[in-house]
Order: sequence, then C-alpha cells, then structure tokens
Amino acid sequence: MKSTQFSMLIPLVLAALFSFSMAALPHENFLHCLSLRSNDSSSISRVIFTRRNSSYESILEARIHNLRFNSTDTPKPLVLVTPTLISHIQASIYCSRKHGLQIRTRSGGHDYEGLSFVARVPFVVIDLINFRSVDIDVENRVAWVQAGAILGELYYRIQENSRTLAFPGGVFYTIGLGGYISGGGFGLLFRKYGTAGDNVVDVQFIDVNGRVLDRESMGEDLFWAIRGGGGGSFGIVLAWKLRLVPVPANVTVFTVSRTLEQNATALIHRWQSVAPDLPDEVYPSVQLRAINSTQDGSRTVVASFVSMFLGSIDDLLPLMEQRFPELGLTRQDCTEMSWAESILYNNGFQNQPLEILLNRTYTNPIITPYYKIKSDYVKQPVSETGLNGLFSRLTEEVASSTVIILFAYGGIMNRIPENATPFPHRAGNLYKIFYNVGWLEDGEAEAERRIEWARRTYNYMSPFVSKSPREAYINYRDLDIGSNNIGYTSYGQASVWGHKYFKDNFDRLVQVKTRIDPENFFKHEQSIPPHPGN
Repeated sequence: MKSTQFSMLIPLVLAALFSFSMAALPHENFLHCLSLRSNDSSSISRVIFTRRNSSYESILEARIHNLRFNSTDTPKPLVLVTPTLISHIQASIYCSRKHGLQIRTRSGGHDYEGLSFVARVPFVVIDLINFRSVDIDVENRVAWVQAGAILGELYYRIQENSRTLAFPGGVFYTIGLGGYISGGGFGLLFRKYGTAGDNVVDVQFIDVNGRVLDRESMGEDLFWAIRGGGGGSFGIVLAWKLRLVPVPANVTVFTVSRTLEQNATALIHRWQSVAPDLPDEVYPSVQLRAINSTQDGSRTVVASFVSMFLGSIDDLLPLMEQRFPELGLTRQDCTEMSWAESILYNNGFQNQPLEILLNRTYTNPIITPYYKIKSDYVKQPVSETGLNGLFSRLTEEVASSTVIILFAYGGIMNRIPENATPFPHRAGNLYKIFYNVGWLEDGEAEAERRIEWARRTYNYMSPFVSKSPREAYINYRDLDIGSNNIGYTSYGQASVWGHKYFKDNFDRLVQVKTRIDPENFFKHEQSIPPHPGN
C-alpha cells in the first residue's frame, strides 16, 4: 500500500518541480540573455540585483517614498537593474521583451501609485540612480540633465553657476527628473514660464527597439508626447536638455496663516478670484490643515497663504495692498532670498545650507510615511458654504495628517494652448487642488479608513470642480479614476482616465503610442494604449 502511495506521489512531485522550474525560467533566461547581449558581461553583472543579493532589498527600498507600496504583500521585481551604460538599458529592454517580462522604470520613485516599481505580473525594474549627471551651460542658458537626477541636484548646480538663472521645476526637490517632466511638471515658476515640459528643448531617449533617439530623429510627435504624456508609455528617457530662465538675484517669499476664527473662510473665498489674476511673477498657494484651536482645544482649520514673488519686498507690498488688502500682508511677513533658497523655504528650511538640495532621502514635512493623493481643477469660485463643508471634513479625526493645497493658475498658463504639450490644464482654471491624505500607522485597516475619507471628500467636492471630464493631474497619479487591465489594455478602458488627465490630447497620445510601440510593451495600469485594431 505504501509503495503504491509513493508511486502515486512521484508524478505530483515531478509536476511541482517542473512547474517551479518553468516559473523560474523567465527570470533565469532574462539574466542569461543580459550576459549574452552585453559587450562586457562583467560590467553588467555589477548592476544586476536579484532577491539572492544582500543589497537587493536596500536598493529597492531606498526610493520607495510611500510605504503603502512596501508591505509584505507588495509584488517585488524579479530583477533590479541599476545601469551605468546605455547598453545596459538596451539589453534590459531586449531581454525583457524576449522572455515576457514587463519593465518598470524608476528615476526618483515618487509615483503616487507606485507604478514605477510595482507590477502585478513578472517584472524588472530599471533604476536610473546612476544616470544623474547635471551639466549647466550658463552662456546658452541650457542644461543637460540625466533622468535619474533629482530636482534638488539640478537646482543646486544652477545656483552654483548663476544666481540669476532657474528652471521652472517643482517644490518637492527629491523628485526625479525622468518621471517629473514626463508628466508635464509644474512648480514655483509655472505662472511665469509654463510647465517643466514647456521648457524642454531636446532629449535623449530609448525606444522599444533599443534605438537612441533625440528630438530630430524621433520627430515632433513623439517629442510632444513625452513632455507631459506620463511616464512608462513610450520608452525610457535618458536625459533632458532644458531651457534655463532668468530670475532676479533675490525673490520675496511670505507665509501668512489664519484660522477659521480669524476669518480664513472669507479670505480663501476672496483669494479664489484674486490669485489667478495676479501678475505672472507671483506664485500664490494656500495650504489647509486641521489643528487644535487655542481658544477651547476643539479642531479648527488653519489656512497658510504661501507665495513667492519674482521681485523685492518694496515692489510686492503695494501690489498686495492693491489686489488683496484683506490679507493684511506686512513687511515683517516677507523675506528676500535667492530663488534656490525659496525652494528650501517651501520645504520648511530657512537659513539652511543649499547642500540640503542634494539630499535624496529628505521628505517634505507635509508628506507622511503612508499617503493617498488626489487632484482637482476649479474653474468657478467655491462658495463659502462649499468651503465650510470641506473644512468640516478636514477637522475629522481621520484627517489629522491630511494637507490640502490650492495652487493658483493664470499667468502665462492662460496664454499657452492646451495642446502645446499633452498637459492640457491651461486657460480657464482658477486653481488646482492637491489632496494629500496621509497617515502614520501601518496596517490595512488604517489605510482603508484614510482612503475612504479621501474618496468621500473627493465625492463631496464634485459639484465645485471641473466636469465632463473631471480633470486630474497625471503626476498626481490616482488609480481611483480608472485603470487598465493588467493584461490586455483596451482603448475604452484607458479613455476613462485618459481624458481626465489629457482631455482631447489623449487621442493624439494614442496615435503616437500606436506608431512608436504598437505591441504595447511599455505598459502599466495607466499607460497610453495603442489604437485598437492597429
């Protein structure tokens, strides 16, 4: 009897072993393929990390900024590649295609849904940490910046060479240039000079066939698509050539905070009409968060009016007195500093060395270890009643670590056509809303509680924001607004979220995708699909 049972087990054991070996084949075959494709197998071996490597975990986790995507249940890449040569990237693309693995490309690791380093299918991560050179040409006002560099490294090198040049990039300076510009990118200077994508003049790019292309060789359609169409759809950006823009040697910054008891609701209601019409040189924003009231200890909302002005205090004060006297801005509220120092100021650092900009691991105080991001665009002022409804939700205990920021539009954004790049959010917007719903504690129940609040608050705001479509910003990626199937990506599925991010530009992006990557190799849950039936 035992012999019979043993003989019956043999096929099952062999089947299990066969199944295991087949599951391991893509991984092992990928590695073997890389060694064959590399001109110098020893060089590529030094930039490959599997789960057997002691440094695999530290390299993977070094640029995971949202711990929602670093749990034991989060899918991990079969292989991490940290290329030092273009040929390493070309080989990785070729071998991934050949052996049925998807690629995720990570520059800074700030994708808000983790799509630059997480996939639900067998995948490889190409981490561009070693592609981070920054070359500044002051005379011609341009910079070549590799995709793995962070904004802070770019800002530091610009300031090192010139106090009167800048780049229209974001405030959160640990963000990688590759994904940031691929999604359009806005920041302190966008009302004066447009988005980061508006200020790209050339590129170095690898397509699905491993070709290294620049603006001339790729053509204007693809060059258009990669400056705002979102990362991970068309290929891999290696480097951007950026236009540097003039700024004064000193700019002015200020922060004025008011609680609900100090008339914050009326001030924000007025700000909605004033801020978009301020001169291009002003970058106005409002940060909203809940605090304990000093009067009775109950929860209230504090609104911090934060601005940067390309000019002096003497020029700013009469302007604000004329346009927004209700704010009561005084000379004591204002500080003059360099443009690069204003980046530190907006990250909670003042009178600190600029070398902080080189710190890739720093996290802005408003960003918690766990978070969910959503976005909206506002085209008509929200009533005081509507604002109070938002504030009542913000004072709930579940929103204790939430920050909501209003970024005023207007300026040059009203004068750049919405099809200039895929980033369509131009004229007609008063401001953008950034919902940063954060929490400190690990656990699925805690995450569900906070995310439920985010969705409930987002639903509450529906009557007050853009419609048909309800617009969203691609760099504030949000899978709640729609996603593709993990396998086949249909145009119908993608158009649900695609028109929210890109409006009518979505269909042109599909046309570019169909031409450059017809088999849809570069894909993820919100990547641009090729045209159906291509």
